[in-house]
Amino acid sequence: MAVPKKRTSPSRKGMRRSHDHVAVPNVVYCECGEPTLPHRVCAVCGSYKGRQVVSSEEA
Repeated sequence: MAVPKKRTSPSRKGMRRSHDHVAVPNVVYCECGEPTLPHRVCAVCGSYKGRQVVSSEEA
């Protein structure tokens, strides 16, 4: 069975795990001031690209 000959240093371990982080989501602020995800309808006011898409009762 294959066994490592030397101990993996913290630096090398960190370099290997550098792509395992959780990506921070982009935040776009709606006209109403609420943070939303890009290319999504605002959950608070129901607008998208400056026009009303969903009525305020549904949102």
